[in-house]
Amino acid sequence: MTAQLNMSHLALCLQTWAADVREGFVEITRHSLALIGLVVVMVGLTFVSRPDLQASASGVLLGWLEIRQVEVSDTTEPDNAANRSTAKSLKNLTADQLLVTHWLSRKYRVSSEPLGAVVSEAWAIGERSQLPPSLILAIMAVESRFNPFASGSQGNVGLMQIERKAHVDELSRFGGQLSAFDPLTNVRVGVRHLQALIQQTTTLEEALRLYGLSSGQSTENLYVERVLAEQKLLEKLTERQNTAAVSAKSRLNPL
Repeated sequence: MTAQLNMSHLALCLQTWAADVREGFVEITRHSLALIGLVVVMVGLTFVSRPDLQASASGVLLGWLEIRQVEVSDTTEPDNAANRSTAKSLKNLTADQLLVTHWLSRKYRVSSEPLGAVVSEAWAIGERSQLPPSLILAIMAVESRFNPFASGSQGNVGLMQIERKAHVDELSRFGGQLSAFDPLTNVRVGVRHLQALIQQTTTLEEALRLYGLSSGQSTENLYVERVLAEQKLLEKLTERQNTAAVSAKSRLNPL
């Protein structure tokens, strides 16, 4: 009888202990979730009141995405010179990208395959950064005429004429300051710089003026006009093609 009482008492103690542990776990989880929610709200309020932190966070996020893209492509593609070169088969371009590549190739006398890689990158980065690829390409056209080895009067280099000393941290993620001469790296760093300027200003024109100033342009207003004019030409080019495609489709499939 005594043994049975002892077993019953032990079982009751174990049940009480288990209930206490369960209640404690629930209580800790509830407080933890409340703390996480409070931290999220505080961080959100901080970003709303500090636009400079928004720009910094966007830059870090875009940089991380770009680095991950490079890492994935390095591990999935065969290791040969054709894949490492900054060129792209025109067969892999979309209709809009192919049209823009051919047009820019003729206008600036640049080979289509390496230009196709730049055009494709402008589309990819534009999608991630919410910037029109036509704007990114227009800046390259005005800054360097698509010469990846162009050098400015203030030492700015590459397709988007970035200043290497001003982007040491960004370039270090891609191998150091010499990576500024890699066309795709140059475009990525240049777009991040433009994105930061857009978030710091109230208009695109003002952001472009500051970009031109940082790249050594002597007449910022003329620079802005040239970039926007080039962007407009590229957008009209793709708009005409899309309109023609829609018209052709409607003729083939009348209502």
